[in-house]
Amino acid sequence: MISNQILQNTIDGIKAIARVELCVTDTDGKEIASTGSGMESYMGAAAEFANSPADSQEIYGCQYFKIFDEQQLEYILIVGGPGEDIYTMGKMVAFQIQSLLVAYKERFDKDNFIKNLLLDNLLLVDIYSRAKKLHIQTDVKRVVMIVETEKNKEDNVLELMRTHFGSNSRDFVTAVDENNVIVVKDLSEGEKNKEIEKTAKQVESCLLKENISEIRISYGTIVNEIKEVSRSYKEARMALDVGKIFFGERDIVAYSELGIGRLIYQLPIPLCRMFIREIFGGKSPDDFDEETLVTINKFFENSLNVSETSRQLFIHRNTLVYRLDKLQKSTGLDLRVFEDAITFKIALMVVKYMKYMETLDY
Repeated sequence: MISNQILQNTIDGIKAIARVELCVTDTDGKEIASTGSGMESYMGAAAEFANSPADSQEIYGCQYFKIFDEQQLEYILIVGGPGEDIYTMGKMVAFQIQSLLVAYKERFDKDNFIKNLLLDNLLLVDIYSRAKKLHIQTDVKRVVMIVETEKNKEDNVLELMRTHFGSNSRDFVTAVDENNVIVVKDLSEGEKNKEIEKTAKQVESCLLKENISEIRISYGTIVNEIKEVSRSYKEARMALDVGKIFFGERDIVAYSELGIGRLIYQLPIPLCRMFIREIFGGKSPDDFDEETLVTINKFFENSLNVSETSRQLFIHRNTLVYRLDKLQKSTGLDLRVFEDAITFKIALMVVKYMKYMETLDY
């Protein structure tokens, strides 16, 4: 269905060129779009005309036309103004609106197909048959990108993204829920991860210019067949969630960059609790004082390098060694030993994951 705003913009543009007054009503004679205030007196006859067998008719000096959508009456067009060419002009306007109906119906069908494709709601045979019918290539490289913004901005973001990627491109922009906008990007020109990252940054920049904040963008891996698009979508969704847990400082996260966080994200919470009890006993990393936590994080940032960590913390090497010894006594883990450091790092990530999942429960 064409939006009322699209119809209004269309007839406004035609009036500016043809100097005629136009009005579009529904089949009950209710105004949908109009170019002037002088058309109200003619709209009463629209409902009667809708029930007549004629496809066009002159009533009280105005021309009335029926506009169909696959043999179903959709709109009544009223054309008024001086001149002998009003009938011809009306036929042209009716044809233009009819063409818009066809174009938007095809867009709706494609949008519906892409949504079901992303959600894995189609059988394999249906994917290829519907793609062929909608003239969508099946063997093109694609990647799925998810754009999340602050709440209650979804409709605006969806239209902005459709404008950004262009209506004539082979990219698809849609939404399967109220929180995210999804882009299925065509990579037939040989684009790789660097170009995808560049596109994500351009999207972020576009939204920031529109004063849209709290932007997070994620994307999956490149797929070669249309049947694999749902996999890239699932990867992008995971990247969005895992990014919030372990890469909070980043606005753009790729599935291929998730590392061990991807594995932790798939662990059941009871198993996580058991693991933390085994590592920390009755304690939790939350029980460590801020000084200890800063020391641990900086030590990991510097790849377990004692000298570099002490330099960046502006403390003596012996002071750092003392803190690490103290931590070893309380946890049984020596962060200077690679295996213990790995265990400790994973434990910290597991705690982060558990905290995040707790927030989702509220």
